[in-house]
Amino acid sequence: MTPVALTPPRPREPDAPAATYDHAFQRLEAFLPLAGKTYAQKRNFDFGAGKHNGVSGLSPWLRHRLLLETDVLKGVLARHGFNAAEKFVQEVFWRGYFKGWLEHRPEVWKRYRSNLVGQLQALERDANLAKRYDEAVQGQTGIACFDAWAEELVHTNYLHNHARMWFASIWIFTLKLPWELGADFFLRNLLDGDPASNTCSWRWVGGLHTVGKTYLARPSNIEDYTGGRFQPAGQLAIDAVPLIEPDLGARVPLSFDNPDLAGQRVGLLMTVEDCAVHRIDGLPRLHGLFAWNQPIARSLKPTAPAVDAFGCAAVDQAAQAAEVHFDLSCTRPEVDEQAADALSRWAADQRLDCILTPKLPQGPTRRAVLSAVSENGLSCVELARDYDQAVWPHAKAGFFGLKKKIPSVIAELGLL
Repeated sequence: MTPVALTPPRPREPDAPAATYDHAFQRLEAFLPLAGKTYAQKRNFDFGAGKHNGVSGLSPWLRHRLLLETDVLKGVLARHGFNAAEKFVQEVFWRGYFKGWLEHRPEVWKRYRSNLVGQLQALERDANLAKRYDEAVQGQTGIACFDAWAEELVHTNYLHNHARMWFASIWIFTLKLPWELGADFFLRNLLDGDPASNTCSWRWVGGLHTVGKTYLARPSNIEDYTGGRFQPAGQLAIDAVPLIEPDLGARVPLSFDNPDLAGQRVGLLMTVEDCAVHRIDGLPRLHGLFAWNQPIARSLKPTAPAVDAFGCAAVDQAAQAAEVHFDLSCTRPEVDEQAADALSRWAADQRLDCILTPKLPQGPTRRAVLSAVSENGLSCVELARDYDQAVWPHAKAGFFGLKKKIPSVIAELGLL
């Protein structure tokens, strides 16, 4: 007899996470005792909203670099050593791996965006597709686990990593929905929504990232790792035929060259991609600060208000810290002024020769900033952190290529 899955209670609306350095480091300190063997044993269990005690929950702060990867790695390694904390250390490096992999293949992001536009337009034309899509994002498919995760995502702006994999697999192989629409749903609703990690993870589940290798959500796995909350036997696809796509072409070589800016009037731009600019060493003399503290569209569909609010608050936190550290006032867009227009006005007012900003990885922020810079005839220099320069070159193929280099990267960065 097939067990009947009970509908879980609606996820509780969480208190809004604070996009601050203090909150980030408090969460890190609270997690450090659990980052060794406890994490390795409990990391795959998803007990539901408010009960994700087996994982760090640090990803929103890492994604915006209110907390740096080196902060986390240094704290964990000092507490546990490499062997005991290896599983968690690898999890931190997965984020850098996906970012580096996408930098090698910007065509993937370009293709995803183009395909997404087409899929969103298809929703307007195809009533059946639109109905199935609406059922999925509203948590009304009749698959209890999937529906619960859809609700949890929308109401808490977070999902356990294991649930993200199950969700994506059911979306692609059971519900037969376009993966780009699912990736878009995640990117618009996750506080830690990162273009690289999100896009590459969905591609990995579908068999595009590692060509031909898919991830199939299995009822027994879901039952085991949700503590029996869900029992979707007989409801899920029993095979996962890999998705296919045209060849991506050759990898793009990475470049971390930083030109000599001595003698130039340089302004520093802060965005959601890196909110710890006051912790970058070796900057040239700065003649102004600018905070792009307005939301940047992630899709043709709206981003969740909590996601936009967290990103804007993170940039405001960066601006406040930068003002103190560099002893400069920071310009922010005026009310009802577009950030791109404010950036142009600021550059003109400060008579800047060049705008300096932390590296802009592939994604909406890069497109918005570089479009604004280009349209106004400005010059922009991107500065890569040491961590990215150490990690990204090893993200050429599968994760194993980086995994075997993790000890040497840790040594190179002086983290242990």
